[in-house]
Amino acid sequence: MIGWIAAAVIAVLGAFGIFVALRGRDLASAQSEALRKEMQSLLAAQSQATAAQIGQLAQSLGAQLGQVTQQVQSGMASVGTIASGAQKAVSEQLQASTQMLGTIRQQLGEVQQAGHELSAAAKQIEDVLGGAKTRGTLGEVALDRILADTLPRASYETQFRFSTGEVVDAVVRLSDRLLPIDSKFPLDGYRRLLEQGEDCRKDFANAVRGHADSIAKKYILPGEETLDIALMFVPSEGVYYELLRSADAKGTPLDEYCRTRCVVPVSPSTLFAHLKIIFLGLQGIQIEENAKRLLASLSGLKKQMDTFGDVYEKLGTHLRNAQQSYSDADRKLDRARNSLEELTQGGPAEKVLESAGSG
Repeated sequence: MIGWIAAAVIAVLGAFGIFVALRGRDLASAQSEALRKEMQSLLAAQSQATAAQIGQLAQSLGAQLGQVTQQVQSGMASVGTIASGAQKAVSEQLQASTQMLGTIRQQLGEVQQAGHELSAAAKQIEDVLGGAKTRGTLGEVALDRILADTLPRASYETQFRFSTGEVVDAVVRLSDRLLPIDSKFPLDGYRRLLEQGEDCRKDFANAVRGHADSIAKKYILPGEETLDIALMFVPSEGVYYELLRSADAKGTPLDEYCRTRCVVPVSPSTLFAHLKIIFLGLQGIQIEENAKRLLASLSGLKKQMDTFGDVYEKLGTHLRNAQQSYSDADRKLDRARNSLEELTQGGPAEKVLESAGSG
C-alpha cells in the first residue's frame, strides 16, 4: 500500500514535473521569440545608424580626400616649379663654376709665368750681386734715389772728391759743413751667416768693422769742412738688422763700435730720420753760435753807450757853461744899452760910466 502510494506520489510528481517542464519550455520559447524580435529591431536600428554614420564618414572622407588631392596637385605643381628653378640655378652655378675654373687655370698659368720670370730676375739679381763692384753700384744707386726723393738737389752731391783723392758716394751740405755718406754692402758675410749659421757671425762682424774703419779714415776730414761724423749706408734692411744684433769678438755691439769710430750705420728706412736729427742738431749749434755773437754785439753796444754817455755829459756841461756865458753877456748888453740911452738923454757921463763899469 505504502509502496503504491509512493509510486503514485512519484507518478504525480513526475507528471507535475513534466507539466512544469513543458510549461517552462513554452515560456522560454515565447521569451526567446520576443528577444529575437527585439534583437532584430535593435540590429535594424543599429544598422540604419551605422549606415548613416558610414555615409557621413564617407562624405567627410570624400571631401577631405578631394582637398588632399587638390593640395597634392598644387604641391606637385610647386615641386615642379621648385625643381625647375633648382635645375636652372644648378645649371647657372655649373656654368659659373666652369667659367671660374677657366679663370683659375688662366691665372695659374700667369702665376707660373710670373714665377719663371721672378726666378729669372732673381738669377739676374744674384749675378749682379755676385761682384763687389756691382754691389757697390747698387748701393750708390739706392742712396742717390733716396737723397733725390728727400732732399733738394742743391743740398747734396754724389761722388764727391776730396783733396786727398778719395771719392765718397755722397755728401750732404749742412750750412757750411759736409756730411759724408758712403754705401757699404757686406753681402758675402751676410750670406755665409744665413747659410752656415752663427759660426759665421764673426766674419760678418769683422767685415762691418773693416767698413767702419775705412769710412772713418777716408772721409771724416775736418780740415775739409766735414763734420766729425759720417754715415755708413747699408742698402739692405736684412743686412742692417743683422748688423744691429751682432757683436764683435770682444762682445761690443757693432753699432756701438761704429759710433766709437764716429760712423753711424743707417738703412734705407732710417737714413732720412738720421739726416733730420743731424740737421736739427746743427741748427741748435748754429742758434748757440748766433746767441754768442749776439751777446758779443750787445757787449760792444754797451761800451758804445757808455762812451756816448761820457760825451753827452761833457756836451751838457759845455752847453750849461755856454748858457751861463750867454746869460752874463745878455745882462752886460742890457746894462750897456741902458747906459747908452742915459748918455743920449744928457745924463752925467761920470755916473753913467761908473754904472756901466760896475755892471
